[in-house]
Amino acid sequence: MAEIVTLLSDPTVWIWVITVLGLLVGSFLNVVIYRLPVMMEKQWKNECQVVLNTNAEPVPDTSPRFNLLVPPSACPKCEHKIRPWENIPVISYLFLRGRCSGCQTPISIRYPIIELAAGLLALLSAMVYGPGMESFMVCLLSWSLLAMSMIDVDHQLLPDSMTLPLLWLGLLLNTNEMFTTLEDAVYGAAAGYLSLWSVYWLFKLTTGKEGMGFGDFKLLAALGAWMGWQFLPLIILLSSLVGAVIGIAMIIFRGRDRNIPIPFGPYLAAAGLIAMFKGDEIISSYMQMAMP
Repeated sequence: MAEIVTLLSDPTVWIWVITVLGLLVGSFLNVVIYRLPVMMEKQWKNECQVVLNTNAEPVPDTSPRFNLLVPPSACPKCEHKIRPWENIPVISYLFLRGRCSGCQTPISIRYPIIELAAGLLALLSAMVYGPGMESFMVCLLSWSLLAMSMIDVDHQLLPDSMTLPLLWLGLLLNTNEMFTTLEDAVYGAAAGYLSLWSVYWLFKLTTGKEGMGFGDFKLLAALGAWMGWQFLPLIILLSSLVGAVIGIAMIIFRGRDRNIPIPFGPYLAAAGLIAMFKGDEIISSYMQMAMP
């Protein structure tokens, strides 16, 4: 065990190990992105049936098991079971030329892109934070933000099962001041939630419409718990700027209906990652410009 710890303490070895791990995790994230919303929808339907049929006998669930592990991954068209050598991150996609080996149906390019993104985020974490627990925890944060962003893009949903554990993990890590003090983390969680909550209600009272979902509040609270309240202005500014630019571009160039809501979670996630990797440098540069 001591030999493994010593080996992983080498920066070069750590970079290779964590990057390969990131690619493997990226493959699992594809499963999470697809299956978690389906699982949640199934749970909601079951809960609605219980509420609407309070006097009826409970109906046993006879549907096949469906979770993050069961059933095994398969082609949605021909149901060809994905074999282990067909599930190697990025490499299998290239080897199969982007098609199912059973029916030759094209495989979405998004799958290897997410795998590659998870690997690159792991690589960046290792290079910025070096070998150790801090680097691994930043990887967990990065992978979680990546998965939540894609779920929000697909379903305009940020699952509580991901945002809330991320919030509590940030607070727990900062009991030992891994990224900030516990006091700043608690204030960051509270301020992150209340800031967007206030904007939500101000917008709703003014326009009668809902401008964002409660998942956005929880995600910003989680980022505040990880990095402290000091980074919240930077995260909000960056996410709003990126969101505005991309939203306007989609309306102009893709003809997107202005009444169709645009998910805010991916912009919060991107801003959170920028703050995690480069936040101190950005704030220091701004302070130097503001006070020459």
